[in-house]
Amino acid sequence: MGGAGEIEVRDVPERERYEVELDGTPAGFTAYVLRPGLIAFTHTEVDQRLAGHGLASRLIGYALDDARARSLSVLPFCPFVRGYIERHPAYLDLVPAEHRSRFGLPPVAPRG
Repeated sequence: MGGAGEIEVRDVPERERYEVELDGTPAGFTAYVLRPGLIAFTHTEVDQRLAGHGLASRLIGYALDDARARSLSVLPFCPFVRGYIERHPAYLDLVPAEHRSRFGLPPVAPRG
């Protein structure tokens, strides 16, 4: 019975959030505020009973990939989103350079 189950992530614009489900069961969300050319992530929650399935990482990765596909700049007010960007510097370019220090992010992605 080991697998992680089926994880589905989707944007729910009428609720201003991306939602994640595990095997069809709601498992969490990341809330946002959308403005022209900009998405600000404000809060992320994942059901602690479902911890260990990588749900939060899948959720945030999806949301950031979607922001990139939509050419949106990202403001990571949510600490989890900010931490995800720190751990995955390929997303740093989504945060406008002039705002990175505000979120404790480096001015440029580390090389490597």
